[in-house]
Amino acid sequence: MVRNYSVRTDLALEEKERFESDDVEIQGVILEESCDEEREMRLTRVEICTENGAKAMGKPVGTYLTLETPNLAVPDEELHMEIARELSRQIRRLIDKNIDKEKKKRSEDLSVLVVGLGNRDVTPDALGPFVADHLSVTRHIVKEYGKYAMGMEHACMVSAVVPGVMGQTGMESAEIVRGIVAETNPDIVIAVDALAARNSRRLNRTVQIADTGIHPGSGVGNHRSGMNRESVGVPVIGIGVPTVVDAATIVSDTMENLIRAMETSDSLKGVGEVLKSYNECEKYEFVKELIAPHLNGMFMTPKDVDEMVHQISHTISEAINMLFTSQS
Repeated sequence: MVRNYSVRTDLALEEKERFESDDVEIQGVILEESCDEEREMRLTRVEICTENGAKAMGKPVGTYLTLETPNLAVPDEELHMEIARELSRQIRRLIDKNIDKEKKKRSEDLSVLVVGLGNRDVTPDALGPFVADHLSVTRHIVKEYGKYAMGMEHACMVSAVVPGVMGQTGMESAEIVRGIVAETNPDIVIAVDALAARNSRRLNRTVQIADTGIHPGSGVGNHRSGMNRESVGVPVIGIGVPTVVDAATIVSDTMENLIRAMETSDSLKGVGEVLKSYNECEKYEFVKELIAPHLNGMFMTPKDVDEMVHQISHTISEAINMLFTSQS
């Protein structure tokens, strides 16, 4: 039986893993994995094909590509360039799938709007704005002087915007982007945002790319208007990196380790057996009650998040620059 409880995560991969841990097969959801051991990269494709699958997963119908690599957290420029190249290939994969057929003939000359979602004053939420800061924007040059001013046969028109958050502007990010799309008429929107993960080992080591757009704040319980094709009028590719994890999740994972330790202790084995009999839902709810009210609803982030967010923002922006403004 599928258990109905909330796990704080924006990653489709983690939603699929939750069902697999319960030995439940979801109809209408396809999972494919590939691993490059030499480059230490693991790519997972979660395809939600039906509305029933979407309902079970709590995610819209579409394709979710998840790139996992420990090298994302390593301060090595060569490693990050390799990650950027792989990200660029995967972003192109989803763009080619989603742009209108008549525009595929000129996919190298797209007009692209990159949206840096989040709050640059809150470091774990500043990924989107930092990515926008590092982009090579070209729309103004191409419109003024033509694509050959860029020194390339094909030149995409890239523009970028950082709409801020509702507390700063009084407006939904989707409302702002909808107005910009109506005015500038891009072929596609790429929205970059920080995400929440279920597994702390994925923090700052995972990138999710989805053709379903993005829902700002959903992973931390702040449900803002979604930014997708239906809401803004053009295809939206969402790019996100998990930077925070629910405090209750960390305590729940610690409980799992404690249970395993108790099972090896003669004096505590009985307590361990009792806790082991709880299912995942019961453990999670039990932990939430134990840590309430002071830690319930708190989200945690690594202590080196400042360095990580700046580093990863360069990698993602380089992937986008490679895709749209590189001469190669």
